[in-house]
Amino acid sequence: MELHQLRYVVAVARTGNFSRAAAQCHVAQPSLSQQIQKLEDELGERLFDRLKTRARLTPAGEALHERAVRILAEVAAAHREATEAHALTRGLVTVGVLPTVAPYLLPQVLSAFSQAFSGIEIVVQEDVTSQLLALLAACELDLAIASRPIPDERMQTETLFTEELLVALPPRHPLVKRQSIGAADLEAERFILMKEGHCLGDQVLNFCTRRDFHPNVLCRSAQIETIRALVQAGMGISLIPAMACQAARLPPVHYRSLTPPLPQRAIVAVWLRDRPRSRAAGAFLQHLRKAAAN
Repeated sequence: MELHQLRYVVAVARTGNFSRAAAQCHVAQPSLSQQIQKLEDELGERLFDRLKTRARLTPAGEALHERAVRILAEVAAAHREATEAHALTRGLVTVGVLPTVAPYLLPQVLSAFSQAFSGIEIVVQEDVTSQLLALLAACELDLAIASRPIPDERMQTETLFTEELLVALPPRHPLVKRQSIGAADLEAERFILMKEGHCLGDQVLNFCTRRDFHPNVLCRSAQIETIRALVQAGMGISLIPAMACQAARLPPVHYRSLTPPLPQRAIVAVWLRDRPRSRAAGAFLQHLRKAAAN
C-alpha cells in the first residue's frame, strides 16, 4: 500500500469520478485506475462500485477512505513541520469563512497576521457552512470561521464572539421613530433574507419561528450589501449582523435593536478534531482570537 494510492482513493471518493480525480492528482486516468486496481487486488476487496455516471465507495472502500484521510493528514502535517522554519518565516494557511463574515472581520486579522508573518501565504475560501465543513473534512482547509450550529461531530469549535442581529429599516419607515421595537412589530413586514443555504437566513427564520410568526419573505440574496441596498430602496426590512452595520457606507438605512431576547449569532472557529494543526494555522488562530476579543 503506497501513499499515492491512498491519495487516489481519497480523490475519487471526493470527486465521484476517476477522470476528475486523475486531473486533480495530475496523473493520467489509466494510471490512476491501474493503481487503485492494484490496491484492490492487494486487499482482496473492491473499493469502488464503478457505475455509469459515478464511482461510489463500497463498504470496504468507506473503511479504507476514513483511515486514508487521517493518514494523509498526518503525512501532510509531518511535511509541514519539517519544512516550516521555527520562526514561521514561510508556510501556508488555508482559511474558510462565511461570506457574511469575511469582509467585516478578515481585513484587520489578515493585516495584523501579515505584518507579523510576512512569509506565510494565506488562502481564503468563502462559502456556506456545509461546504466549509466538507472542505475541512477533506483536509483542504486548516480552519474555518462559521456560525453555530456546527452539525458535525468530527469538528472542534471555539466560540470567538456573539453578535446581535439588528433590524435594518428603510428611510421614513414608521418603526424608525419607535423607542422600542418588539418581534410582534415585524409580523406584517416584508423580509429580505439571505438565500437558502446561508446560515444567516436560517437564523432569522428560526428567530421568527420562536416568536410564533412566519415572516413574509419578499426576496433573497447571497450578499449582505445587496440586501442592504434593497432595504434602502424601501422594498422591505431585514436582520443584519452588527459587524456589517458598523461597516455600512450606505445611508440612510436605519438600524434598531429589538426588545430582549435579542436575535444573535455566535461566530466560531472550526477545525477537524483529529487533524494536527500546523504552527502557521495555530498562529493565525491566535490572531483571530485577538481580533474577536476587540
